[in-house]
Amino acid sequence: MNNKICSLFEIKLPIIQGGMIWNSGWKLASAVSNAGGLGLIGAGSMYPDVFREHIKKCKLATNKPFGVNLPMIYPQINEMLDIIIEEGVKIVFTSAGNPKTYTSFFHEHGIKVVHVVPGVKFALKAQEAGVDAVVVEGFEAGGHNGRDETTTFCLVPMAKKEITIPIIAAGGIATGAGMLAAMVLGADGVQMGSRFAASFEASSHENFKHEIVKAKDGATMLTLKDVTPVRLIKNKFFNEINDAIIKGASIEEQTKLLGRGRAKKGMFEGDLDEGELEIGQVAGLIDSIEPVSKIISTIMEEYRQALKEINNEKYRF
Repeated sequence: MNNKICSLFEIKLPIIQGGMIWNSGWKLASAVSNAGGLGLIGAGSMYPDVFREHIKKCKLATNKPFGVNLPMIYPQINEMLDIIIEEGVKIVFTSAGNPKTYTSFFHEHGIKVVHVVPGVKFALKAQEAGVDAVVVEGFEAGGHNGRDETTTFCLVPMAKKEITIPIIAAGGIATGAGMLAAMVLGADGVQMGSRFAASFEASSHENFKHEIVKAKDGATMLTLKDVTPVRLIKNKFFNEINDAIIKGASIEEQTKLLGRGRAKKGMFEGDLDEGELEIGQVAGLIDSIEPVSKIISTIMEEYRQALKEINNEKYRF
């Protein structure tokens, strides 16, 4: 397969793994890259020394391109930037900030930059900042999210009308048919987070992986929109925070109830009651924990089958 995303990153398949905190260590990133996609190390949950270790291990585990996902609100951002340069990382996905801040800096060091956006106006700003591509992420996605609740399959064609740089669709995509649909709507590739969170190689806790498999439609909901919008599986913590919001809790009260380390507690330590369990709506389609190689081969089989079925009589009018 040859398209803009494959050419940009020098990869075989236009499948990018989400750089999910507490899920996306070197094992997952290298496995996705070895299977023909683009693996990403999720820097948001790593101290600088841990981040460097994961990059080093990933370089040993794959000779294929891989990248890092770097939230620009990271408190030790300058240390992370130094590590990226020193370790020779060539692809950076940025999020949670202004893309103008570091895009020129990365380009000066020969690094390709992709920025994650929740809407068209932000995609336009990213294009103006000179990024090489954008991830347009609908509110079906897990984890931190946009406030406008625009779905992926509305957002992709809207962005396609306005920007000329490559578009990567994210949010609600976990199958080959979903990948094809996103690309028909104008995406050049897809980013999948939830599907890879339920893999053997993901660094998240087994409890969390099994909770993903158990999830059905309606199992997740976007909450904390006044503080930091995040999509979570409905558990004890979710119910507590949601009840408080319904009763009119202030931002300060919500922040206090949220506390610190909820995402680590849920996804990495496996506390299914008190932790944040960040996952997308598409968890309802995930019914098994599998190795990355099988996940990607299945996605591509589904993609080719869906492409073949488009020629079926039922689609002709």
